[in-house]
Amino acid sequence: MIEIIPNWHPIFVHFTVALLTIAAIIHLLSRFLHNGKLANQLTIVARWNLWIGMGFTLLTVAAGWYAYNTVEHDAPSHSAMTEHRNWAMATFALFIGIAGWEYYLSRRRKDKGWLFTGLLVIAAGLLLSTAWHGGELVYRYGLGVMSMPKPEGSGHAHAHGEGHGAMPVQRKDTPHAPHEDEHIHSHDDAAHGEHDAEPHTTPATEGAASAPTKAGHTHAPGTQPHKD
Repeated sequence: MIEIIPNWHPIFVHFTVALLTIAAIIHLLSRFLHNGKLANQLTIVARWNLWIGMGFTLLTVAAGWYAYNTVEHDAPSHSAMTEHRNWAMATFALFIGIAGWEYYLSRRRKDKGWLFTGLLVIAAGLLLSTAWHGGELVYRYGLGVMSMPKPEGSGHAHAHGEGHGAMPVQRKDTPHAPHEDEHIHSHDDAAHGEHDAEPHTTPATEGAASAPTKAGHTHAPGTQPHKD
């Protein structure tokens, strides 16, 4: 059997969220259509999304309950995980009621009024909130994640563009990489004495006196003399 880490809950939950949310949207849309035939067709589509979504929801809840009792976690993530579980169970119970109501109305060929539609939209909102809490468990608390990246120092441990398929990007908070004709040193470095070779003069620029420069330094024309 294919191994899904931590289990199948992250797989099933996407079907639950997508199908039940689409069911609510389509059913809401059908209430605003004056074309009775088209509205009836959308109602059928919404019904199929609701029932297929409920089938996946049974699997989602079962896998989620298993994950809640088996995934390794600490105290802060346990609190967040319990909150997600509570949201999920309340939303699940509401959708169970809606599905039962929809079955009753369909069997008796009764119109689904605005009360049913409003309740379905509210349930979809609760579902999206539950999904957000579930995402927090992974992306904020790292639940179910076997390995986390280990950056070396601040920022990326490699230059942008290496492995990303993009041109290198220069970060504002990091020094730029030196060019081949440049060198890096600190003006306060004790080892700066190595640069104190015999000064040489550069050709005077137009209208300015020639200024001595240290070996290895590069100054733009017109730069004022300074002491290193």
